[in-house]
Amino acid sequence: MTGVEGGLRERKKARTREAIIHAALRLFDEQGFDHVTIAQIAEAADIAPRTFFGYFRTKEDVLFWDFEESLGSLRARLTDREPGETAVDAMRAWIAGVVQGTDFGDAREGCRRRLIRENEVLAAHDRKLMGRFEEALAEAVAVDLGGEPGAVRARMVAGATIAALAILTEYFKEEDAPGDDPMGVIDEALSFVRGGIAALQE
Repeated sequence: MTGVEGGLRERKKARTREAIIHAALRLFDEQGFDHVTIAQIAEAADIAPRTFFGYFRTKEDVLFWDFEESLGSLRARLTDREPGETAVDAMRAWIAGVVQGTDFGDAREGCRRRLIRENEVLAAHDRKLMGRFEEALAEAVAVDLGGEPGAVRARMVAGATIAALAILTEYFKEEDAPGDDPMGVIDEALSFVRGGIAALQE
């Protein structure tokens, strides 16, 4: 396969993936997540149902279409740290990049947030995915603390960090939330985490 053919194929795959996401979100918004079938999504995206599974395993995965990319980006940032940079500082820098690149008024993001808020199955799936972020952070924190990746102290720090961020995420979902600087609020939470790490290192 030539480079041109490969490029065309990748662009076609990207367009098909976007068509699936667009169709699914529209149907979820109109009918509710539980009432939409994969067959309906495939029909709306003008693909065969079997083609759907070449891109996503489940309906839930469509709603979290960017999760694997985000997790990979975080893992890379935690792994490629500057000398002396802590795991928490690296995560803070990663979050700042995400916040800067996020359009909080984007219709797709708004739809996703609303669906998660209204559907316990999706909320549970969201928590499960957050657990994978926690695992990645725990591995990096363990290096800072000089322990094994599964060490209790590293898991405690990672758990506290993710819990704080999850609460802040809920805060910024509220329609009447004040217009605080997101990073200012996040920095307040991370300051407590840094204090906890310092106490563990004494």
